[in-house]
Amino acid sequence: MTQVATIGFTQTTARGFFERLQAAGVRSVIDVRLYNTSQLAGFAKADDLAYFLQAIGGIGYRHEPLLAPSDDMFKAFKKDKGDWRVFEGRFLDLMAERQVETRLKPQMFAGACLLCSEATPHHCHRRLVCEYLNGKWGGQLEVRHL
Repeated sequence: MTQVATIGFTQTTARGFFERLQAAGVRSVIDVRLYNTSQLAGFAKADDLAYFLQAIGGIGYRHEPLLAPSDDMFKAFKKDKGDWRVFEGRFLDLMAERQVETRLKPQMFAGACLLCSEATPHHCHRRLVCEYLNGKWGGQLEVRHL
């Protein structure tokens, strides 16, 4: 069993965010956002986040846009207030089209934490990534939402 966590950076302080990662024993963060350099991301902007993760907790950082929704999909859901079920179906289809389960291996997720912006995993693609991969990999991922 490969342990993987997920976390969002909105609606939390930097202190709370980094303390949750450290308490969970996270060794690397896999950023599954399509855009990781937005000024609105605050402490979670790519270069700053990579620095803070390493300096505060010795945690590695990797951006993995392969696990992000497409730009049009993201805009249709977020900016146009789209239906979650439509987004979910389109995103699962996109991961199947990309064949992410053949391009990644469960071991790559050991001790990792998938990062995106959503505060909770309920309407977040990071949860869908874990569920999709678990379905393809026979439940090899043990997922914790921080």
